Amino acid sequence: MTASRRALLAVGLSLLSALFFTVTYVLNRAAALDGGHWAWTAALRYLFVLPLLLPLMPSQGGIAPVWRAMRAAPGAWLLWSGIGFVLFYVLLSYAAASGPSWLVAGTFQVTALAGMLCAPLLYDDARARIPRAGFAVGVLIVGGVLLMQWGHARGALTRDAWVALACVVACAFAYPLGNRGLLLHLERRGIALNATQRVFGLTLASQPAWWALAAWAWTQAGPPSATQMGLAFGVALGAGVVATILFFQASGMVRDSGTALGAVEAMQAAEVLFAALLGALFLHEAWPRGQTLLGALVVIVGIALFAWVVAREAARDPREVRALRGDRGS
Repeated sequence: MTASRRALLAVGLSLLSALFFTVTYVLNRAAALDGGHWAWTAALRYLFVLPLLLPLMPSQGGIAPVWRAMRAAPGAWLLWSGIGFVLFYVLLSYAAASGPSWLVAGTFQVTALAGMLCAPLLYDDARARIPRAGFAVGVLIVGGVLLMQWGHARGALTRDAWVALACVVACAFAYPLGNRGLLLHLERRGIALNATQRVFGLTLASQPAWWALAAWAWTQAGPPSATQMGLAFGVALGAGVVATILFFQASGMVRDSGTALGAVEAMQAAEVLFAALLGALFLHEAWPRGQTLLGALVVIVGIALFAWVVAREAARDPREVRALRGDRGS
């Protein structure tokens, strides 16, 4: 296969992964509209993801290397799973009850800026640098997000809307911080685990937190309904397994090409469009319009520009390429 065809295939896979990632926002919103408790929404996804990953592990390097890595440093796995999985998804699930799925999806794109800002907290080499061009594009993305929220609220955000906005922004930082933190830990230990193994390890390490959250949800709302369990299973399968594997396959195919890798990253901006389309078709949500539509377009343009800037910078340092590839995967 020629390099150009490989790049086109990778972009197509990334676009498909964005569609499956969008399942998270749409199905979580459906669960909220059906009266499902946000804590059940959060806990059920990762309680389902673990058994769904088990059949894949024999063909993905097995469980034994993951278990050895976790036994060698359980604290690191608990820390990064707590940040990148537990904190991330608890906040995202809580925010799902606040507004339409496309609004949450658009706000989460702040993660493009968040990953860059987290770098100085983690690295002590060239990867710690925050490029000026990337930061400027990140500010553009945040501006688009605020424009979406402002337009949706017709110029006056309620207290609940501000809380939801803060939750999504916080989880947008927690996600790349947890993933990059684990990647750096494995790098320093000289441990090589592929994407599926890392997701499995983080899911396994976070299980005590999910069972505790499920127990709390039971005291607050009783057992989950069959509908909520079905929606959570859909999120686990679509976003937790299928989307993750597709995205990492796409990024792995072009890991040596900064330009193609940037194109793969840029396709994730399509989540905003997919969420708007699916939300309107299946949840009867209103289409974004006016200021809100303009904000969504700004976010999409910003994500594309950010992917181009980061790809250009990452092409100069293979370690930055690996860090970029690790930013999506839950």
